[in-house]
Amino acid sequence: MGQPTISHSEHRLDSWKEIAAFFGRDERTVRRWEKESSLPVHRVPGIAKGRVYAYESELRQWLNPPLAVANSPRAPELKPEFELRIVPIDSGRRRFSLQSAGKWAASLSLVAALAAGVFTYRKAHRFAVDASESRATLPTLGKAANPEAEDFYLKGRYYWNKRTPEDLSKALDYFMQAVVHDPNYAQAYVGLADCYNLMREYTLMPSSEAYPRALAAAKKAVELDPQSSEAHASLAFVSFFGTWDVATGEREFRRAIELNPSNPTPHQWYANALLALRKLPEALAEIDRAQVLDPASTSILADKGNILSVADRQDEAIALLKQLETREPAFRSPHDYLRGAYLRAHDYPDYLVELRKDALLVHDEQEIAVADAADTGFAAGGARGMFQAELQVQKKLYAQNQIPPTALAQTLAALGSNDEALHYLKIAYDQRDSQLLFAKIYCQLDSLHNKPAYHELLARMNLPI
Repeated sequence: MGQPTISHSEHRLDSWKEIAAFFGRDERTVRRWEKESSLPVHRVPGIAKGRVYAYESELRQWLNPPLAVANSPRAPELKPEFELRIVPIDSGRRRFSLQSAGKWAASLSLVAALAAGVFTYRKAHRFAVDASESRATLPTLGKAANPEAEDFYLKGRYYWNKRTPEDLSKALDYFMQAVVHDPNYAQAYVGLADCYNLMREYTLMPSSEAYPRALAAAKKAVELDPQSSEAHASLAFVSFFGTWDVATGEREFRRAIELNPSNPTPHQWYANALLALRKLPEALAEIDRAQVLDPASTSILADKGNILSVADRQDEAIALLKQLETREPAFRSPHDYLRGAYLRAHDYPDYLVELRKDALLVHDEQEIAVADAADTGFAAGGARGMFQAELQVQKKLYAQNQIPPTALAQTLAALGSNDEALHYLKIAYDQRDSQLLFAKIYCQLDSLHNKPAYHELLARMNLPI
């Protein structure tokens, strides 16, 4: 067979060491993958010691095989006793359905509990808390008894890093298959937890559905491998952002960093937690540390842009986020963060542009309706007309249980209706609205900072006043 036709601009990896670094694994593992799972590695003709090279595009394709080769040895089919499907429902949204039977039913009860039920998605808060996008941050794998479980886990991480709703669904499938092949594989449960932690962000899955599943999976991962930095990071994330257990979240973030100081993910997530607490110098220090550990990560850079924006360094924030938006226009976080940065800078035309881009990226009909109204309102009455038009649509959507109360509170506060805004913030607290945890960074709520009722609400959430 001849050499593959590859563009001269294609990036080539020229040693086992570079190939191993691509996957975040050791050389012995990738050599085994070549032998047992047809990893696409080439050899230079005429070199006695068998010098090897590989192309990144072929390695990515190996992680994501075409359907035509889905039954090859390196992409084994799911056992017939266990099937995860995405099933369309009448609303046009999606649900996950897990069918398990026979010998898997008992050993996989946790997986069944995580995947069971119908999720009627609506948007939760949009504060991105991504792990790094680049291959350099692929979590260190714990020992798996079954090599196929590792392969499924790697494929799950590949899709998880892409962050689209469809890719997160695929990632969830692969992580569950990893559990099927090795129910005691801690990293597979880390993957499940991380999927649910992001699905309430990048899909329309409500936090009330995502966080309990993330918490169950993260606890299982820590139980199976108490020395796993990744497991503690996942538990920290859901404890802090999901259950509002600030003390446990901070403790678990520090434990994850202690176990592996070179793991960028807990530094990044802890930076976002510190931002929610409005500890801005500490948040910048953590995100800078994450960037040093993984300078190519788009998500770390995006989070840094958001922290800079909240710290009133708008020029730096906007320049960084615009660069990321140009580089990866389909990545949601830069659009969302730019929207906040433009709002803080009172740049309403650009705010409206990013509001619409964000809504279109996640196919959120409710937010598209708000964006339409905001455009019309701004054209007719400037900033106040924009907020008034937003409020009219938001009240209708809230009455239909289509948007969270915190969104309504932000618009009301921007219009100076502070008492009504506080009313909806109290409802948000009672409903455990996940957006509320970031009340201290929303510029629309600045007018509430001297209100005793606002301080009382922060204290009830264990947030500093």
